[in-house]
Amino acid sequence: MTPHAHAHALTVDAGIRDLRSADRLLQQLAAELELPEGVFGCTHLVRGDRPRVAVSLSLPSEPYLRTAWERLAAGGHVELSAGLPDAFGRAVVYPGASVLTGTMAVAELVAGSAIDHVTVLGAPGVPDPGTRMVTRDHVRPQWQQGELVLAATPARGGTLVPFESPDPTPCCADH
Repeated sequence: MTPHAHAHALTVDAGIRDLRSADRLLQQLAAELELPEGVFGCTHLVRGDRPRVAVSLSLPSEPYLRTAWERLAAGGHVELSAGLPDAFGRAVVYPGASVLTGTMAVAELVAGSAIDHVTVLGAPGVPDPGTRMVTRDHVRPQWQQGELVLAATPARGGTLVPFESPDPTPCCADH
């Protein structure tokens, strides 16, 4: 089991309809709540009659959960619920996320963050640990079977880039 699965979690449903806004909300909440290292903040696609993006915070202990809940409720985040909406969150706030900038080896990326491993779309196995990853300062791994996995694609010069682009084209921005 991962720290994400064991953590005390809460979900904030602010009716957000796009990932960029959800990312901003998570980063804003992390700053306002002065969250400790070890917190995971994820986005979750909510389907149904009112499609939207909810965000979750997985906190290290019950006191952090209680404090976050009280502060969020006082701040007008009216749709709060206990737990995670699903097990497949897209991580925005996670240990090591702030240092995943520029270009680095896959091994450095994994060693310096909560990411368990990197996969390359369309390629079998995992990339060589020395392969260079151009992060574009936008690394959004996803929970898959209890592991935080970063999907990447091949790029120029034998490098890799995270699959998710920091600046998606408008036709694909809301998918």
